[in-house]
Amino acid sequence: MTAISVRGVTKSYQDLHVLRGVDLDVAPGSIFALLGSNGAGKTTLVRILSTLLKSDAGTATVNGFDVASAGADVRRSISLTGQFAAVDEILTGRENLILVAKLRHLDNPSQVADDMLARFSLTEAGKRRAGTYSGGMRRRLDIAMSLIGDPLVLFLDEPTTGLDPQARIEVWQTVKQLAADGTTILLTTQYLDEAEQLADRIAILHEGTIIQNGTLAELKKLLPAAKVEYVEKQPTLEDVFLALVGGAR
Repeated sequence: MTAISVRGVTKSYQDLHVLRGVDLDVAPGSIFALLGSNGAGKTTLVRILSTLLKSDAGTATVNGFDVASAGADVRRSISLTGQFAAVDEILTGRENLILVAKLRHLDNPSQVADDMLARFSLTEAGKRRAGTYSGGMRRRLDIAMSLIGDPLVLFLDEPTTGLDPQARIEVWQTVKQLAADGTTILLTTQYLDEAEQLADRIAILHEGTIIQNGTLAELKKLLPAAKVEYVEKQPTLEDVFLALVGGAR
């Protein structure tokens, strides 16, 4: 059984054809990266799979539920984290988590919040207003809020947009741990290194269609074999930045 299955999904806005027949499968407990430039249709596909938008044609199932006819069942088993952190900056981190736990009608929301703060290394920051958090901390809180209720599938729509290099690595570590714990993750990104670091499988979405889909090793085989040459590797600016500030947070 696949966690996500998409067949022939299309979506247009008048003369603008955003999706032109998308097919893909995502295995349970894996990280699947949907890679594409701005305007490729990544967010549109995520909105269809999370029942926020209806496709024009084709079929899609999430956790075995049809997104068109069993939307309520789909929504109960998923969570979605958008491009911008959906935290209330006036509330503390802990209050944000308690609020979501209450909205999901869970028992003992305070304990749920404390468990999530510990899980995402935010216990010390839990009593501070979320508006005082760094970008990486805010995104980790956002993901923690998304995971309340133990959804089987998590959609991450460009989760590191606007984050600094260190915050991006913090989010990457969080995503890897979620997959190790059994959560299925569909990740959209325009960053090649992000897909390379995280994904078990990568699909390249271009002008509304999947033009390649496979593991990183399979995709690399599409190019000629590399030639072995001596290269003196210089540190990148990102290497320097992380070396200098790595112990600062």
